[in-house]
Parts: sequence; structure tokens; C-alpha cells
Amino acid sequence: MTARLTELSRAVSHALRHEPWLYELELDAEGWVRIEQLADALRGPGEWADLTVSDIEEMVTSASKRRHEIQGVRIRALYGHSLPMKIAKNPTSPPAVLFHGTSPQAWPQISAAGLLPMGRQYVHLSPDVDMAAAVGSRKTQVPVILRIDGEAAHAAGVTFYEGNDKVWLADAVPPEFITIDS
Repeated sequence: MTARLTELSRAVSHALRHEPWLYELELDAEGWVRIEQLADALRGPGEWADLTVSDIEEMVTSASKRRHEIQGVRIRALYGHSLPMKIAKNPTSPPAVLFHGTSPQAWPQISAAGLLPMGRQYVHLSPDVDMAAAVGSRKTQVPVILRIDGEAAHAAGVTFYEGNDKVWLADAVPPEFITIDS
């Protein structure tokens, strides 16, 4: 993905995940907005003056991390929302094991209270250790990798959602389903 498309991805993520009202966008209950409306909202003097729907479509299709999804004439962010209104997701069965990377300082609180969204709408989980380590490395040099028993948590009533093929979401994960990965 080119540097311009990377910057566009950041702008689109900000508009769809965090502050759509700044762009005069109204997301529906599942986070969708018309692509043309998004393009109009981002256009203006400066960097995005010549932005087209095709630019946004190229950004979505060329991204290695599936942060956005297009369906027909609509677009949405798949995960990472910090909006006051919760984006509706369809529950689904998770992988048997999921992972979460965090700082060593966070472990005592997580072991007592479980994983909580912490300012986001959902807890973000990874289907593999490497992705969890990469995410955890954003918080600390040597992250603690947590193993989540997705199968047991789901059987006990924890609701999971697929963000994309690399990100799983949950409302919260109680501590009895979390261990440190060895």
C-alpha cells in the first residue's frame, strides 16, 4: 500500500472508528456509511481535495490488515471503535484458543477482573501468538501473552465476534478463562 493510501486509511479509521460527527457522518447501527458520503466528508482543501470513491476502494482492497469492509456502496470499520454508541456485531463461535498481548503491569488487574474493553467497545483478541505479541509490543518491550480458552468461555456464555481473520472481539473475558501462555 502506498504512503498516500496508508494516510487515507488512518483518516478513514478516525472518521469511522472514533469521531464520525467531526465529518458529519451518521453511521448506522452496524457502523455502515455510504462510501460517497465518506469521500465527500474527507474532501476539502489540502491532502484529500481530489479524493474519489475509487481511492477508498483501492485503500480497502490493497490493505494487508483488514480494518475496513466494503459492501455494495457502503463502508465500515471492522473493529477498534471508541464511539459512545456500540456497533452491533453478529455473535459467532470463536477458535478454541485465542491470545492477548499486554504489559506485565496489567496482569494482576486482568487476573482479578478479566479482560475489559478499556475505552473501546470490545476486547481485542488474536487467533495466534505472533499477532498477540506484535500487539502487546505496542504497550511494552516484553509483553505478557495471555491464553484465552475460547471454547470454554463461549460455552459459559461469553459472546465472541469476528473482527476479521486476524482479530476476534469479545464484550469482556472473565479471569477464569485466562492464563499466561508459556
